[in-house]
Amino acid sequence: MQNIRTFFLAITGFAVLATVVVLTASLTLAVGAILSVALLGRAMSMKLKPVPVRAKTRQDDMRVWNDGRGTIIDL
Repeated sequence: MQNIRTFFLAITGFAVLATVVVLTASLTLAVGAILSVALLGRAMSMKLKPVPVRAKTRQDDMRVWNDGRGTIIDL
């Protein structure tokens, strides 16, 4: 009777351990997939943003005035 009880207890322990291992692995894969999609989306959105272009001019070509609604800088 003691051997049968020990056998079933061991089988139950292995089943619980296997369940925990499978659950951990599946959660790890799910989190990895979510992070991969998020990083891919971020990379694609960064690629679509326009890059600002620096404009340089000589000091005598630049005109600045205020029309009452805001400062206007004419390059």
